[in-house]
Amino acid sequence: MSQQRAILLLADGTSYEGKAAGKIGTTTGEICFNTGMTGYQEVFTDPSYFGQLLVTTNAHIGNYGTANADTESAGVKIAGLICKNFTVPFSRQLADASIQDYLETEGLVGISDVDTRAIVRHIRTKGAMNGIISSEEFDLKKLKKILDKAPDMDGLELSSKVTTDKAYTLGEESAKHRVAVLDLGTKQNILRNFLKRDCFVKVFPAKAGMDEIMSFKPDGLFISNGPGDPGAMDYAVDTAKGMLEQEKPLFGICLGHQILARAVGIPTYKMHHGHRGINHPVKNLITGKSEITSQNHGFGVSPEAIAANTDVVEVTHRNLNDDTIEGIRVVGKPAFSVQYHPEASPGPHDAAYLFDQFVDLIAERK
Repeated sequence: MSQQRAILLLADGTSYEGKAAGKIGTTTGEICFNTGMTGYQEVFTDPSYFGQLLVTTNAHIGNYGTANADTESAGVKIAGLICKNFTVPFSRQLADASIQDYLETEGLVGISDVDTRAIVRHIRTKGAMNGIISSEEFDLKKLKKILDKAPDMDGLELSSKVTTDKAYTLGEESAKHRVAVLDLGTKQNILRNFLKRDCFVKVFPAKAGMDEIMSFKPDGLFISNGPGDPGAMDYAVDTAKGMLEQEKPLFGICLGHQILARAVGIPTYKMHHGHRGINHPVKNLITGKSEITSQNHGFGVSPEAIAANTDVVEVTHRNLNDDTIEGIRVVGKPAFSVQYHPEASPGPHDAAYLFDQFVDLIAERK
């Protein structure tokens, strides 16, 4: 395996040659990079990464193996892995398998031994674009023909591909609060954060109707993270509008943040190369405090539209790297959202207060 050849070809014709990692095969997707130094398995299984080729900027991937407890969903969601050092031997006693065995079992194609620093600098300069990884086909012309058929992320609806097939519940029915979750690609740790706060949770498919959601008699409503373009998700926007009409506490994370913004007339846009990592500084404009946050998004909420509609939306958080919108609340409604992931614990607990804020809001309005 360590000697098997592999190729990465980008849509602009740039190519890199390395060694195969994971399953032998061919895969396509939009290329992106994550700056986290740990948590690779959580990233692999985050539904928000569905359809993307992931470049890991940390030099070593696989050195602590994989563990079933570290997954954020039922399986790997990235479309392909690109890394520098793919380390099969692992040192963690709690690990269940090596990264090679794990990726083979999950059917994930990857490439290692490439200059990830050069790849990241290329993406930062040229912007996000599609790519193809192959460890079975090495003719660049043939690979380009396959790549040309891959769909662009801009305009792509993906939540319906990762959402739950049917509604299910978590926690004790006797819990203090009832929370309805619209699953656009939710991470398991989000659900665990609700359970820790004495919530009985019901998770609904992405295209569930308001009648079905409200039949649960929830005290609070939540719109989850997920993959794809929020501009291609009118069905979720309509659901968010229906949620706002209920006058119940409403909380959104990542894609849920974008959907909430669109529900009140604020458009979204495709970012140049997005934010992905566990080291992004965000300032809470209400408290004046800064948080180290986990991020994973390729779309953002329009700051120009918010500036023109301050009677509708108030900005609560901003990214300290590029001043992008990281949090909003709806004027006159018990509804708020953040672009980042408070459940991911990079701080490690800088943003956990958002779950407390949501639960406190539920308690106040009961």
